[in-house]
Amino acid sequence: MAALTSIKNIGPAFEASLQSVGITTAEELRAMGADAAYAKLLEGGSKPHFIGYYVLHMALQGRPWNDCKGDEKKALRKQFDKIKTKSFDQNRSELERFLNQIGVVEVDP
Repeated sequence: MAALTSIKNIGPAFEASLQSVGITTAEELRAMGADAAYAKLLEGGSKPHFIGYYVLHMALQGRPWNDCKGDEKKALRKQFDKIKTKSFDQNRSELERFLNQIGVVEVDP
């Protein structure tokens, strides 16, 4: 797979998500890096999806999305979890942060 030349190459849904947070070119995406770009997507209201996170990493490396396996995928999963937790914690109330810390992720009304 060739180096990423346009955010269109990642796919229409990803392109729309990136554009919604102000990332419009492959150059901007490369300068920002996958972690910062994904954090910006989460801060912009996107739901966290691990597949999207590693697809973004692979695209920036010019690799096919399904080239991520084994230890590399596990390492990316850990980084994804850190980004997801940090982003959600920034947007939660004190009570929500406390409930998350003790493992309560959803409360039925």
